[in-house]
Amino acid sequence: MNYRVALAESDEGFAIWVPALPGCCSQGKTEEEALMNIQIAIREYVEVAAEKANDWDVEIVYRDLEVAM
Repeated sequence: MNYRVALAESDEGFAIWVPALPGCCSQGKTEEEALMNIQIAIREYVEVAAEKANDWDVEIVYRDLEVAM
């Protein structure tokens, strides 16, 4: 599965996050380290989300929503 990630460099290294997965973020001293760390974070995020979805006693419905800007 492919995910688009966003990277921001600072004096301390790289922050990285996945816009499609709210709250899924990581960091690294180098870009390569940040990319490796976000892969772990994505796998854990998806695993927990799947577990939580099984715990919900509701029907989940998805809709596409157009937002005027």
